[in-house]
Amino acid sequence: MQNKTKNINKVGGVQRKRPQIDFVLVVIIIILLSFGIVMVLSASAPSALAETGDSYTYVTKQVIFAVLGLATMWFFSKVDYRIYKKLYWPIYWLSVGALLLVLIPGLGVNVSGATRWIDLGFSRFQPSELTKVGMIIFYAGYLTDHKDELRSFTKGFIKPLLFLVPPVGIAFFIQNHMSVGIVMASITFVMMIMAGCRLLHFILTGVVVGGLGATALGVFLATAGESASSANFRIDRILNYMDPWQDPTGTGWQTIQSLYAIGSGGLFGVGLGESKQKYLYVSEPQNDFIFSILAEELGFIGCAVVIILFALFIWRGIIIAMKSPDMFGSLLATGITTLVMIQVVINIGVVTNTIPNTGMSLPFFSAGGTALVILLGMCGILLNISKAKSKT
Repeated sequence: MQNKTKNINKVGGVQRKRPQIDFVLVVIIIILLSFGIVMVLSASAPSALAETGDSYTYVTKQVIFAVLGLATMWFFSKVDYRIYKKLYWPIYWLSVGALLLVLIPGLGVNVSGATRWIDLGFSRFQPSELTKVGMIIFYAGYLTDHKDELRSFTKGFIKPLLFLVPPVGIAFFIQNHMSVGIVMASITFVMMIMAGCRLLHFILTGVVVGGLGATALGVFLATAGESASSANFRIDRILNYMDPWQDPTGTGWQTIQSLYAIGSGGLFGVGLGESKQKYLYVSEPQNDFIFSILAEELGFIGCAVVIILFALFIWRGIIIAMKSPDMFGSLLATGITTLVMIQVVINIGVVTNTIPNTGMSLPFFSAGGTALVILLGMCGILLNISKAKSKT
């Protein structure tokens, strides 16, 4: 009898079921996480064996952090998301400050000319992962509190964007992490539009800024010529994107090997664990380029299944945002869903050479302990919003 009444409460003398979390989303998350662990095992084995002598090094860490991540997801699914609205200003300043941790001697780690990581001893951690979450919470709170100003160009468009300058500036100029700046800006734009900002303001600003940027880039390329790649690593990436075969053993190597892997997969793939490109051809295949190994081993069908799973995740996120009982929850769900969507689009775009290489991981799949824990923590927040959707 107690079990039957466990999920029932009385409101005004009427028995109502307590709101439940989005079970469909939970299933999607578990499938993506499990799929990702299998692919990390397959993709990382040769690299792990060459680096540590143990082919299970990366997947062991991934499993440990996956368990921690699931516990984190469960915890945040129990915490009322409305608490974050009261803290969005402190969260903003902590998010900006987190990006500066990489400048602390002995804590920040320089990898391939970019200082984006801090050394935790047991793992490396990108503070930008926390900053992305913090900025989503901040804008959800700020836009909710200033919803009456959102139709104004100065107060509803320019002013909110000014808060984006410090984190994007630090990521872009100090950390050399252009992709984080792009992701944070994209999420902010989507959240502002969903909050009620005028789309015309974004279109006009985009035309002006895009035109000036394209002109500046064109002039630079025309005047710098072949020396552009040595003058600026961002231009180098653009040139590599335009023609990776101009330097097949240098800057174009990673892209070319990725395309070889994808092309070798065909319709059904060469078989799970049978990839050839993961044998030290594709650098760190368990990270940013894990999708190319997936394409080689599981083919077009495997890629389609993964993309459909991500599409289902995004669909559930949109449903949760639409059914949220308040504006803050709706914007928070929108931001989290948009973050996952943008990272998936950028990662797949990079490995297929559809867009220049930006160093973006694939959610649930790329090896990375702390990033996975944070991702699952965000999923917990999303689940908590879904549980509140039927409240009145």
